[in-house]
Amino acid sequence: MAEVARTTESNNNVDAVVETLKTRFGDRCATSAALREQHGHTTTWIKTQPPDAVVFAQTTEEVSEIVKLCAEAKVPVIAYGTGTSLEGHVNAPEGGISIDVSDMNRILEVHPEDLDCVVEAGVTRKQLNSYIRDTGLFFPIDPGADASIGGMVATRASGTNAVRYGTMKDAVVALTVVMADGSIVRTGGRAKKSSAGYDLTRLMVGSEGTLGIITEITLRLHGQPEAISGGVCPFPDVQSACNAVITTIQMGLPVARIELLDSLQVRACNQYSKLDLPETPTLFLEFHGSEAGVKEQSEMFSAIAEELGGGQFQWATVAEDRTKLWAARHDAYWAGKSLKPDADIMVTDVCVPISRLADCVLATAEDIAAEGLLAPIVGHVGDGNFHVQILVDLEDPGQVKKAKGFIERLSLRAIDMGGTCTGEHGVGQGKRKYMQREHGNALEPMRAIKRALDPDNIMNPGKILP
Repeated sequence: MAEVARTTESNNNVDAVVETLKTRFGDRCATSAALREQHGHTTTWIKTQPPDAVVFAQTTEEVSEIVKLCAEAKVPVIAYGTGTSLEGHVNAPEGGISIDVSDMNRILEVHPEDLDCVVEAGVTRKQLNSYIRDTGLFFPIDPGADASIGGMVATRASGTNAVRYGTMKDAVVALTVVMADGSIVRTGGRAKKSSAGYDLTRLMVGSEGTLGIITEITLRLHGQPEAISGGVCPFPDVQSACNAVITTIQMGLPVARIELLDSLQVRACNQYSKLDLPETPTLFLEFHGSEAGVKEQSEMFSAIAEELGGGQFQWATVAEDRTKLWAARHDAYWAGKSLKPDADIMVTDVCVPISRLADCVLATAEDIAAEGLLAPIVGHVGDGNFHVQILVDLEDPGQVKKAKGFIERLSLRAIDMGGTCTGEHGVGQGKRKYMQREHGNALEPMRAIKRALDPDNIMNPGKILP
């Protein structure tokens, strides 16, 4: 557990804030070591840096009250949803107060006729889809974890459906945000578009809690498709699979999901999820639409795959079979870990223009082989985004150094190809060092925004900006 270096005055400020919060919130203000470490916990390799206390807020007004108290004392505040982020987003490098919004899990409004809903930040994606299933609508953004909607907004999350339905920046209509001074701001209404003023909604999407704490979200929903068709298609090598993806996207084929698993990831999924796929680079696909449209799209992809050396396409026409396939895809993290159960995982992601996908994945696979790493590749390749899970012993400095070197080369490779060091995991602490290379002079306007909205740097300090 990392120690927090602070002045005596800072410690006194924190102690006073914690005592006030205990008086105000009782058992909902916790200071036990286990709970604090859980709220500094990250699901990857970055060391835990726990907050000084955790407060379980239940309303926007309570979040505002907590932030006002912290602002007066210049004590950091860190928003916490489900803790599934991967780049150290919820760590507290300067200590402070973790505001857990998991109790803010109410679905406030659903407007089927307008295809939107309003939810609190602690609602999870599975909870929302279960609630609205009978309306004929669904929320399509699906990161592997059952993340909170607030966290998904904060990290600009994505998922397997992004190639057709977009990412969180496309799904968010408006937000309620508690700013660094504790004021409550609403960034828009429910109209589908507006030309009135700065787009504060987009500013907050992806801000990772560094500009404000998101408490309510208005989301765009979609109609459940009339027909769904999906399946798997093996390829002789990664390059052929990537070229099939590139051709599919460039032809404008409206695929809903198109996911790449390299041969090692297929082996892991077979082992963990009890599949029996050929252990070769494989694409998982799904098409949404009318019966006729889905049939036509499926046939068009089959022709593309055959031309590029793809094997026999195995269609999963039964809903239960499709569910099993996509459950296996969403469990890729745990499947990868099963390859070496006693190992730790260092997870990373990048995203490149679709035309450079094959180049980037192939160079990455060669880098993995050259370094002798055990690191399956899996990705939302329809939008040029892929992930690498590196299995290492975090107690072995040599292995960690080798893995960090690989992550750096991968991040810079993606940036140099016109891409980004992170397609959906976010920056957090782990990717801060690449922000200068990716954004250059654009970092100064970002810093100016941060200074203007959070002059005392209390909102999730130590994240995003290098």
